[in-house]
Amino acid sequence: MKIAYVTTYDVQNPASWPRYHGGNYGASNFIAKTLTNQDIFIDYLGPLQNNLTWLTRSKWLFYHHLFKTDYYNWVEPIVCQNYAKQIAQKLAHLDSDIIISPEGATPTAYLECQQPIVLWIDTTLAELINFFPYLSNLCQETKNNIYKIEKAALEKCKLLIVTSEWAVETVVKTYEIDRSKIRVIPRGANIEIKPERTFSDIRNLVKSRVKTTCKLLFSGVFWHRKGGDIALAVTKQLNKIGFEAELTIIGCQPVSEEPLPSFVKPLGYINKSTPDGLSRMRKLIGDSHFLMLPTRADTNPHVLVEANAFGVPCLTTKIAGIPTVIKDDINGKTFAVDAPIEDYCNYIVHYLTHYHEYERLAMSSFNEYLYRLNWEVAGSTAKQLLLEML
Repeated sequence: MKIAYVTTYDVQNPASWPRYHGGNYGASNFIAKTLTNQDIFIDYLGPLQNNLTWLTRSKWLFYHHLFKTDYYNWVEPIVCQNYAKQIAQKLAHLDSDIIISPEGATPTAYLECQQPIVLWIDTTLAELINFFPYLSNLCQETKNNIYKIEKAALEKCKLLIVTSEWAVETVVKTYEIDRSKIRVIPRGANIEIKPERTFSDIRNLVKSRVKTTCKLLFSGVFWHRKGGDIALAVTKQLNKIGFEAELTIIGCQPVSEEPLPSFVKPLGYINKSTPDGLSRMRKLIGDSHFLMLPTRADTNPHVLVEANAFGVPCLTTKIAGIPTVIKDDINGKTFAVDAPIEDYCNYIVHYLTHYHEYERLAMSSFNEYLYRLNWEVAGSTAKQLLLEML
């Protein structure tokens, strides 16, 4: 089987990815790797050239200065038509069986080809309007373009792979897409995990965690959106009630009106694409009792799976696609976005004062990673779906 892998960017070059969107680009990279590991040959059709910025620049200036709203050229129909033309030219020199786009609608909305098209995404952009900050101040033209482009791509594709049941329901509701061509495949971790990691390895890791201090880990680039303030408040409350806790923060600098207490350790951004950064990240995750991600807006945070891969349960929120990944008391706990701080504290105190129950939860978290939330499972499931299309 030969796959034409369509992205507008260079999926094989992490150095070229924008820092704050590395999660999505990293997922595209891992999807490609896992398909390759399934003995599927891949032709990479990215990067594509955006040769029309001179045309869309005036629109950006118009909306930005006159209406103080955001205009995005990557969903401009003429730009997407140009992407489709470039893809078609590249396909003419290949013998690809299937087209896969992990980027969604942008490259494929206007693509005319004989091969079946597969979209492998978290969810649609339409569901993120007024949910994610960068999509919360859009001009009406960009909103209309998002809907137009996505509808065209979704109707054109033969298979749509999403990461959660929530995404299925939103796609069906928003675009009236036939449910029969949608499949749910959770993604793996955006971090290299040693394949030889075993239950014994994780059991030893869990037992080695310090029992005198509760070690919490917050990992996110956006402090407020990812709920960093909630993680900080939980850690403060635990110490206030006499339960010694420590919060390590990676990915961003905390925002606080008060000086940070000594039990808060902000480490900033860690580059997982370097050997030193990857080693440091593994160590930080492995030493933690819980990952805290009380996020206010997310679809499918990869850091949850990364934590489970080290036997670390996750404390997060019951929004969007997260309940597909985190099952209560199996690999963590999902809380309401407006849950009281005490709810998090009670959960943490219960498990760490009954450490045998914590060990069971930690091992169950690794079990979820091992059998459900990893790229090998995702790849083998996708391969079977792709073979059925041929």
